[in-house]
Amino acid sequence: MPKRIALSWSGGKDCMMVFHILKKQPVDIACLITTAPIETGRTFGHDEKMELIEAQSKALGVPVHFIRCRYDHYTEDFIRDLHELKESFQLDGVAYGDIYTDAHFEWGENTAAAAGLSALFPLRAEPDQASRMLEEFIDTQYKAFIIRTRKGVISPKFLGRTLDASFTADIAQTDCCPMGEKGEFHTFVYDGPLFQHPISFRTGDVLESDASFRLELFL
Repeated sequence: MPKRIALSWSGGKDCMMVFHILKKQPVDIACLITTAPIETGRTFGHDEKMELIEAQSKALGVPVHFIRCRYDHYTEDFIRDLHELKESFQLDGVAYGDIYTDAHFEWGENTAAAAGLSALFPLRAEPDQASRMLEEFIDTQYKAFIIRTRKGVISPKFLGRTLDASFTADIAQTDCCPMGEKGEFHTFVYDGPLFQHPISFRTGDVLESDASFRLELFL
């Protein structure tokens, strides 16, 4: 098993679960890595402000590296930066928060291998385990806030909700994966056991795009 890794970081519950799991193992999380396309200046995964990711990095005490990728060269730019991070942080692995999507596993394995690193998927599980995983996340007492919902899949009324027992009951009444593995919803984690301090933020407008509704957050 790799001893010194980079953790792919979106700011949401899945990567937070990976962080929590790896902190209990003989693994050094050397840095967080977040892709931020130069076309938008926001994060690729959740379309979030980079300053919010920086706030998480500081609260967790682990540096974050933003991969300033291009949409048309996303994988190429990701691998380029992995090579650089491997040398600067003396990495031997990279961890991802994917759960059961084969295409995601393949991409993670290929990008890691291209940089001479091992790929870790600590959350890997079967789809029918997603409900249990959501309950386990809530039990860890991290605080996650829903910031994005996918159009035509889940109601934007879920925006602004905290992941808790009430959310678990409501998401079970939908056709969505309870963990949002298919991008049904995204979250922002702002507090929990490994945070040195909670992140204070305020909410803004709900913005609509072709594919989703997103709740703006401000520090």
